[in-house]
Amino acid sequence: MSIWWSLHLRREAASVPLARRFLLGTMETAGVDPDISFDLSVALSEACANAVEHGGDRTVLGDSGTGRPSADSGQYRVTAYLDGEKCRIEVSDSGPGFPVRRALRPATHSPQADAEAENGRGLDLIQQLSDHVQFGNRPGHGAVVSFDKILKWREGALLTV
Repeated sequence: MSIWWSLHLRREAASVPLARRFLLGTMETAGVDPDISFDLSVALSEACANAVEHGGDRTVLGDSGTGRPSADSGQYRVTAYLDGEKCRIEVSDSGPGFPVRRALRPATHSPQADAEAENGRGLDLIQQLSDHVQFGNRPGHGAVVSFDKILKWREGALLTV
């Protein structure tokens, strides 16, 4: 057996804990190990927070050549797949997307460097909490963050390999 769900959420801060609780409830019901569930829920929170903050500034050119906000710029989508030994989560938005080459910043302890490194910390956290991560752009449609993790199950879990 497997579980698949998709949420279309408004780009509002209140949507982040909603997505996190939905994932945690699904994983608890299925019998996923609580430590794995926690890691994935933190990674999901970071991905959703990025979609809320950066995911809707893309404009569409009208017939007159003037820009207007994309019709879907006020929302983003979260999709999760729990299947056997793996959970895969995708968060997609309708913003401008990631820069062409997203470079990881080295750790530093300088206050100025810490302030400059503030952007991108959530993406780094997603990488640390997941087994595999992809950051990508859908041309003309925004950014997609996909990440997965091998699952561990509690004894007597509903979903097992």
